[in-house]
Amino acid sequence: MNSSIGIIGHGITSQRAAAVLHTAGITPRITHVRNATELFDCKVVIMANGSPHALLVSSFVAQGVSVVSASDNLADVLALTDLDASAKNNNSVVVAGAACSPGMSGLLVRHMARAFESIDEVHTAVHGTGGPMCARQHHDSLGGISVGWHDGEWLQRPAGSGRELCWFPDPVGARDCYRFASPEPVLMQRMTPELHRITARVSATRRDRLTARLPMLRKPHAEGLEGALRVEVRGVRNGRRHVEIVGIVDRVATVAGVVAAHTAHALAHNNIAPGVHTLGELALPNADILDAVTNSGIELHQFVGTE
Repeated sequence: MNSSIGIIGHGITSQRAAAVLHTAGITPRITHVRNATELFDCKVVIMANGSPHALLVSSFVAQGVSVVSASDNLADVLALTDLDASAKNNNSVVVAGAACSPGMSGLLVRHMARAFESIDEVHTAVHGTGGPMCARQHHDSLGGISVGWHDGEWLQRPAGSGRELCWFPDPVGARDCYRFASPEPVLMQRMTPELHRITARVSATRRDRLTARLPMLRKPHAEGLEGALRVEVRGVRNGRRHVEIVGIVDRVATVAGVVAAHTAHALAHNNIAPGVHTLGELALPNADILDAVTNSGIELHQFVGTE
């Protein structure tokens, strides 16, 4: 097996991932999902195509190929976590949800946790979409069932409910955000089992919510407009209750591509335990990946006055 990195997909996220790898001196092999078997000799493959990913990921795992999946589909990510035993048996590493949310969010939580003695709550919110497939996923996610973690139990609520005004860094600003069918809470709880409460929300308009259970009424943009991510962590510092909030503003596809590329680079150059992982887990070099992401131009914004 050679040390190459492959990319499946020809959309914005795959283009961003390829550009990042080029700056690191790596020329990835890019192909369409129909020709995925051409990448069976790669060391790591980035799946930047639309979901579902799980079935194809299982094929790569059977070949001993490590995979970075940018899927943010709840059912798909749950299926990916079921591949843990197979990945371990085949000496393969699978990183599930290596995009913006989930993905960048996990890196930020691990980074922010250093400011606490202990953390017990994580609340994320995302604004914007990456491209046509991401826009369709956003549309569908508002029409399903959301999951959240609350005091040791999984709660299911209708997507599109739970309105909350969330402040993102400028120029995005304040947006109404709602529960949605996101794998974020599942991966966050897997990453940090000590958390008591985990929620994930997405910005949406009244029209988004009203039409979520209908076919999309208009063709999505080739690339989403300005996007943003907000991560709020709560816990204890110096014996007192403390809150930290960090956000980013950039196109969602750009964030996803940068995160996926640096995650793949880390897998190709580090000895990581086989199995299914998520960004933020201690098994991964999260600090190195986050440093690489920020060095690629993704700027962190910290909210002040959160004591």
